[in-house]
Amino acid sequence: MIKYVVASAVILGAALAASSVTTHAADKVYTFALVPKNTNNPFFDQAQLGCQKAEKELAGKIKCLYVGPGEHGGGDEEAQMVADLITKGVDGIGVSPANAPAMAAALQGAAAAKIPILTWDSDLLPKDKGLRLAFIGTHNYEIGVNIAKAVQVIKPKGGTICIQSGGAAAANHNERMQGIRDTLSGNASKEPPGDRLTGQNGWKEVDGCPLYTNDDFAVANQQMEDILGKYPDLDAFTPTGGFPQFLPDAYKAIASKYKDKIASGKLALVVADTLALQIDDLRAGLSSGQVGQHPFEMGYKVMYALYDIKQGKPAPKDPTYTGLDICTPKNIDTCIAK
Repeated sequence: MIKYVVASAVILGAALAASSVTTHAADKVYTFALVPKNTNNPFFDQAQLGCQKAEKELAGKIKCLYVGPGEHGGGDEEAQMVADLITKGVDGIGVSPANAPAMAAALQGAAAAKIPILTWDSDLLPKDKGLRLAFIGTHNYEIGVNIAKAVQVIKPKGGTICIQSGGAAAANHNERMQGIRDTLSGNASKEPPGDRLTGQNGWKEVDGCPLYTNDDFAVANQQMEDILGKYPDLDAFTPTGGFPQFLPDAYKAIASKYKDKIASGKLALVVADTLALQIDDLRAGLSSGQVGQHPFEMGYKVMYALYDIKQGKPAPKDPTYTGLDICTPKNIDTCIAK
């Protein structure tokens, strides 16, 4: 009888423990980190809002931990933050790498810690893509293609151009630059950032370009002012991100000097992204066109994808593209996808 009671107690204890584990698993709140290149960027603010919407909809099942460097800084700080998140044992990470090689090094411990990794907005280099499950974001090469197509409409015979990029080690901006160069030259280059334009198809990059902002918006505006001042007959200026426009007052002060050239088609000023303040610039005649992404959708989809993975479902399709908006003065009222 004693043996029976003891055995029953053991079985009951095991059952209660199993029940406790099951209940705990069912009630677990997953902490998923959404890591932008920097947190002082209105583009990434939209991704945070998407992340927060997913958190609200999943009603206590996940926590959106939005964390990143205050400034771009070249990517080292971001990489260290991700390494720290892995050490702390978050349940999943979605990251937009500012420096692809540095981020690959930071992610080395994620697999052993069983932390699923997704990239968004910007990806790892091809040789390192095995470190993440999928990319969710823009087809970055296509941003460059569509920037270049907009320029070609304005300048069909070619001309001089300056491309303004983010960080030299940012894979997404290198892919966008490759799209611009390939489209304008009419030739397919082997790898990002593409082959420099030296006269192909009538297009030539001016000395001193491309420009690299490291996502510093004040620097971006100073670069823009300097290059347009140095080359008064420049035919095209194409930022691969909204860098100068993200300081609205500074951008307006510079672009207003060239409003007549933009209106006449002497200067093709086509910029990536279509945030509300950028559409205001287009409407005011302070840009020739905007090629926009869907950052809100990126943050939203990353959270749901990480949750599905933790529930044992397959990772999302790699890559998962979130689409583009192509805005010109002619379609400005209808170009943004709803």
